[in-house]
Amino acid sequence: MRTLRFKDSGVFVQYLQAALLRAGEEPGEIDGIFGGRTERAVYAFQTRMRLRADGIVGRLTWAALYPYLVGATFAILKEGDDAESVAARFGTTADAVRTANPGIEWSAGETVTVPLPFDVTFTNVPYGSFLCACVSEGLVLRYPFLARFPIGTSYAGRRIDALRIGAGARRVGVNAAHHANEWITAPLVLLFLERYAGALAAGGAIGGVSARSLYETATLTLVPMVNPDGANLVTGVYEPGDSWYESAKALAGFYPSIPFPSGWKANLQGIDLNLGYPAGWENARAIKMRQGYTRPGPRDYTGTRPLETPENRAMAELTKEDGYDRVLAYHTQGGEIYWQYRDHAPLGSRALAERFAEASGYTAADVPYESGFAGYKDWFIAAFQKSGFTIEAGRGENPLPIADLPELYAQNEGILVAALSAADNT
Repeated sequence: MRTLRFKDSGVFVQYLQAALLRAGEEPGEIDGIFGGRTERAVYAFQTRMRLRADGIVGRLTWAALYPYLVGATFAILKEGDDAESVAARFGTTADAVRTANPGIEWSAGETVTVPLPFDVTFTNVPYGSFLCACVSEGLVLRYPFLARFPIGTSYAGRRIDALRIGAGARRVGVNAAHHANEWITAPLVLLFLERYAGALAAGGAIGGVSARSLYETATLTLVPMVNPDGANLVTGVYEPGDSWYESAKALAGFYPSIPFPSGWKANLQGIDLNLGYPAGWENARAIKMRQGYTRPGPRDYTGTRPLETPENRAMAELTKEDGYDRVLAYHTQGGEIYWQYRDHAPLGSRALAERFAEASGYTAADVPYESGFAGYKDWFIAAFQKSGFTIEAGRGENPLPIADLPELYAQNEGILVAALSAADNT
């Protein structure tokens, strides 16, 4: 984490402000500007945490803020402690404490996880790899029936994680943020996972369907951020002067009509990850070369061969190992659902796409020819002869602002519930 002080700015200041707000301080508007109000909130937080109150956010202050980034902390039990007494001490609920600590004997000296009294998934700041990892960790701490595991690393060495929930025979794969400036799909799917896990823990429903029945029917594997490096570039985690920022800027210089970094979709090799799968890859390469994407850059460059990038290889290996019955790849924007590869669609795909459309208000559409090759959905359909979907969520201009997240979630909860609950060959 970067050391922050008065007059700094950027996405890490937004993370600071959001964490301070969760901690009960008053940093002002979450605007990414370390002004006087944010500085006063830092002083107050440091004083309360018995840290040196200097207004500078260094290693120890970030460590004290970490529970407010992941949504949980830890407590050592005292004699006579139970879920109710621990919950009262931290202002949370006994049910949340019990859910986070299955199998605890409630003996003095045991360490317990304490979920803090707010949702884990941030809905007010942009997502790079650090925040995605914080939320993923927090969800697993809060809901131990979730699993989190790495599937590979990105070109810049960032860990790519998957999360899993469910015990059912139907295997469903959902992924998001293949494209850097579509990072908002990461909090979209994480928010669904949090709502689903919360409903399951409470014995409730999500999207009008029993969470327990979803859990027993389907196993969901979720990769929230396929392209962590690109997301870091677009959201400002990589800043001017950083080596990754400067190398990407140099590649972007060959495509001056594409705004930088907001127009960046690729990984940091300059390869478009959703043009990297072996399904008509040669067609995709020929189309994109004709369109002028002849070298690495912000978007639409296919690379020199399928599965060239570590991100593509990680996704392909996970997909082969997991044996999904259906997959959804989340993108933005356009409010459309694509369900075919060329002229081919497995039995039931169209009906399920239309069900998704009814749930979301989106349109089940044919893929434009120029965009119909080498995507994750294309490869899944071609390789496994099972239903695959690209969801182009929301409307507007990428990158969609985080303020759009509540509307995106409302549109897509029904899609994700149907993906888990709909019978095969619907």
